[in-house]
Amino acid sequence: MHGVASLHQHQSTRIEAAWHHFDPLMVRDKTPVKVDNLPQGIVHAESDMELKPLWLTKNSMSKDNGRNHQNLLAIPAGIKQKRNVDAIVRKNIHDSMYLIQVVQFVAEKFTIILFHYDGNVNGWHDLPWSKEAIHIAATNQTKWWFAKRFLHPDVLSTYDYIFLWDEDLEVDNFHPRRYLEIMKSEGLEISQPALDPVLSEVHHKITMRSKDRRVHRKIYNDRGGSRCSDSSKGPPCSGWVEGMAPVFSKAAWRCAWHLIQNDLIHGWGLDFKLGYCAQGDRTKKVGVIDSEFVVHRGIKTLGVSTKEKKGQGARVDVRVEIRRQSKSELEIFQKRWDEAVRNDRDWIDPYKHTKSRRKKHNSFS
Repeated sequence: MHGVASLHQHQSTRIEAAWHHFDPLMVRDKTPVKVDNLPQGIVHAESDMELKPLWLTKNSMSKDNGRNHQNLLAIPAGIKQKRNVDAIVRKNIHDSMYLIQVVQFVAEKFTIILFHYDGNVNGWHDLPWSKEAIHIAATNQTKWWFAKRFLHPDVLSTYDYIFLWDEDLEVDNFHPRRYLEIMKSEGLEISQPALDPVLSEVHHKITMRSKDRRVHRKIYNDRGGSRCSDSSKGPPCSGWVEGMAPVFSKAAWRCAWHLIQNDLIHGWGLDFKLGYCAQGDRTKKVGVIDSEFVVHRGIKTLGVSTKEKKGQGARVDVRVEIRRQSKSELEIFQKRWDEAVRNDRDWIDPYKHTKSRRKKHNSFS
């Protein structure tokens, strides 16, 4: 009996290892997954977001064989921003007298997912690329709510890079293939395109484009609320990107997904912890790519111009309530982080450092 039990345990261990072979974090569900009664060869641990035909034809087979999408673009999208989202996906290129429209993200082997936070899906069907996209609708939900529920790393395990972008970006000076070539050559695991400093809504100086650089990982700033010097090794001075246009490697996204709190839907505070998912030193593995840059228009979407009655009393300004909720979630998130650090005695913060002497530098590094 002992031999039988040992054999059963060995087989169970092998199957579980196969089931989680792409999970470097070794995160386990609270309820054990029982797959030991299945023959190992039938366990299919990966999935993707690829559309499949209901039946195969010669055309669909050749199309499917040639597709092989390698990357994913996910955008929370409302119908009011339809034209701008279309411009992100289908870039306009002027060639002498002609206007050429290139579906650049599709052409570069991207799967496209639209998260419809206003519930309007039918309004997108007239766009030629819409039938190739995945449409997920849930009214008044945020980007992070959608990401936590529909972008599980097990489902995205076949994609090399995940773009989780806002809908209010302009991409006249951006090309996804060139961008990823730079990201790979620079060894970045988490990045964002730089923001045009003149046309964009900029919250943090590190996101601003430096015209004389291809990539920067750090900012030096002696003025303002965030003093960034040579001794600054963390956000928002170094190893940091903002939440409007992050790009993750597969490994970085697996970590980042686990960082997203299921009940904290606004995601405030996440960007300051993403460096822990950089698969190494965040001062080297996280960066802003200057040569491929975008415009961030900073359009407020959820709750804009919406006022709801609160019982029989005064009306409620939804935007004010959303901001209040976001700040509350930020406090909750930080408390959870602090508590997790205290309770995990085996965890060592890799970014604890000693301060060094302050030196003068150019603004970007």
